[in-house]
Amino acid sequence: MAELIVAFDLPSGREALDLAARLPGLRWVKIGPILHVREGPALVREFTARGLRVFLDLKWHDIPSVVAGAVEAARAQGVAMATVHALGGPAVLAAAAQAAGEVALVGVTVLTSHEAGDFERVVGRGVPDLGFEAERLGRLAVAAGLRGVVASGHELTLLRETLGPDPWIVVPGVRAPGDAADDQVRTIAAPDAVGRGATHLVVGRPITRAADPRGVYQRLMESL
Repeated sequence: MAELIVAFDLPSGREALDLAARLPGLRWVKIGPILHVREGPALVREFTARGLRVFLDLKWHDIPSVVAGAVEAARAQGVAMATVHALGGPAVLAAAAQAAGEVALVGVTVLTSHEAGDFERVVGRGVPDLGFEAERLGRLAVAAGLRGVVASGHELTLLRETLGPDPWIVVPGVRAPGDAADDQVRTIAAPDAVGRGATHLVVGRPITRAADPRGVYQRLMESL
């Protein structure tokens, strides 16, 4: 069964902790740049003290020694999973993997906010299919020793066929029919993501901005 990760992109750690306490059976919490800049390692420690697994999603993209040092710091904080950007290249990915220890590192391929035209401007060349870009970067990440990749649901089938059954595929941009896509361009419904081979689904605003966050969360859990 795929795991549900709730993304707590909220204004404060207190709000995140209060909401987490209202979600029965919660196992995974995602801390991204918003909360980590505001609250720092203290929030990571508080979540882990409550028995929750922390997914630290900072998408490190820097020189190898800096990324490896960040991974070591995350490991010391008790982080369970973290992200490094696959665009950093083989040396960065290998240094991160060597520093990871028990931290499950996943390589970010193509952000769910990108369309092909956006990505063309990033890489400076034509991009006929984002799926092939995600596959290329996913191969780099797994070859370097990372636990898996982060990709949109649109690339799931290709990545699962390419990478095989073992690597984790973490899928953000999960939306139910009728949900606002917000700034996510390539979205997918939870049952479709599971059917195509996702191991972890990341859901934030559909839960955190809902009038009934607990109800939305429980329906998502049931759909898995």
